[in-house]
Amino acid sequence: MIRLEKRPEPSRAWSYAAPLVAVLATMVAGGLLFAFLGKDPIAAIRTIFWEPLFSEFAFYYRPQLLIKGAPLVLIAIGLSLGFRAGIWNIGAEGQYIIGALTGAGVALALYPLEAWWLFPCMVLAGALGGWAWAMIPGLLKTRFGANEILVSLMLVYVAEKLLAAMALGLMKNPEGYGFPGSRNLQQYPSATSWIDQNAGLHWGVLMALGAVIAAYVLLSRHILGFQIQLAGQAPRAARFAGVNPTRLTLFCLGTSGALAGLAGLFEVSGPAGVVSIDFNAGYGFTAIIVAFLGRLNPWGILLAGLLMALTYVGGDIAQSKLGLPKAAIQMFQGMLLFFLLAVDLFTNYRLKWAMKERV
Repeated sequence: MIRLEKRPEPSRAWSYAAPLVAVLATMVAGGLLFAFLGKDPIAAIRTIFWEPLFSEFAFYYRPQLLIKGAPLVLIAIGLSLGFRAGIWNIGAEGQYIIGALTGAGVALALYPLEAWWLFPCMVLAGALGGWAWAMIPGLLKTRFGANEILVSLMLVYVAEKLLAAMALGLMKNPEGYGFPGSRNLQQYPSATSWIDQNAGLHWGVLMALGAVIAAYVLLSRHILGFQIQLAGQAPRAARFAGVNPTRLTLFCLGTSGALAGLAGLFEVSGPAGVVSIDFNAGYGFTAIIVAFLGRLNPWGILLAGLLMALTYVGGDIAQSKLGLPKAAIQMFQGMLLFFLLAVDLFTNYRLKWAMKERV
């Protein structure tokens, strides 16, 4: 008989091995999925993980890793702070949308103004927009005890409706011949986040790297980082240590909302270029996978974000080259979190073989 036995303390080896085992398990299960769809599983896995880096067109695909990875890392860093403290912001997708709307709104309201201070104002507006949207579940939780998971998740759908209303109404390009969507901010020199488009480098990439460094310093060198980790591991001890749960909740939700808003702003002023109905690409939800795949560690999140970006880029290649449906690629990405949660069980538990007692 096999049963689970709780370990005296979490396994350090399994903690580091779990993401690698989860990735390998995802490849195996994904291969079976692709085979079921009538595709060559080896070719599909090779296309997703190998071609963006080493094919003859890698010079074109590699910059896409920075473009896809930057918003994932930026959002996941903010989410990881709350997850460490036991504060569950599931609505980063909505904060991402609102940050894009508020940031782009500044540029569109002042169009065609050319000024050096315009883009910094857009950055500030994007951060404030995401922060304000995250403060709704934050205040409802701290004042009325509402569940931040449900509130933040439901606000995603409100943000999506607001995005559609803006793309079809107030922000619609007056010179767009009636088509939905705003002006193209990439053609507005004072409002674009691109630094080197050929290299895939924009200000969001630098901000993501800065967020990784800042989060590492916060968690390893600052008293607030200690309070975040203590609140997640031992809530009662945190209260005795003088940690203010209200302040910590608002800080974690506000920070994650601001970073998600920044990700939205850099995306709309760079790679996307326009406010459109389908602007949101699911980065807010995928960033949850990135945060856990990176073990809520800033440097781990950086690597996990690049890995997930690789599945995005490789998935697009597999769709066009092998005819794989988009839903299969999304399912493949979702398997990462599924297997990570499954394998993570062995960090705190181990399998125990026991003889079944006879009555």
